[in-house]
Amino acid sequence: MRIGLYPGTFDPITLGHVDIIQRAMALVDRLVIGVAINRDKGPLFSLEERVAMVDAECQAIAARTGGEIVVHPFENLLIDCARDVGATVIVRGLRAVADFEYEFQMVGMNRALDSSIETVFLMADARRQAIASKLVKEIARLSGDVSKFVTPPVEAALMRRFTRG
Repeated sequence: MRIGLYPGTFDPITLGHVDIIQRAMALVDRLVIGVAINRDKGPLFSLEERVAMVDAECQAIAARTGGEIVVHPFENLLIDCARDVGATVIVRGLRAVADFEYEFQMVGMNRALDSSIETVFLMADARRQAIASKLVKEIARLSGDVSKFVTPPVEAALMRRFTRG
């Protein structure tokens, strides 16, 4: 069984993430979505909220593709998470050249830690390349329309978060 790991903070999950997940399903039998705890980033949504949002989005994708998607929170090294879930492939999405430099460094470090786990890069769909969770949160915070960047349930969660007062 080919197991892939797609890690991220997913704060919140965007249509860019959904695009990468859908396309990654063509490459693996099981896709584990690693939701990073990463306290240093100060996420808007709790780990439980992010896991629930990712899981809800992935159920529909799994039903459409017939593949298996598992949502797995993690706080350890990415390479250790990959080992923990049995992944032989780490899936990463690229939006722009700026992403590549960081990802290039990560691949080098991960290969030094475990050369048996490959990293595969999927370019974001042209319509989704500008989407970044950080920007989506900023637009929502300022009462802007995020419907082009997230699914309706995620949009509703953002609106609830920023209208609490």
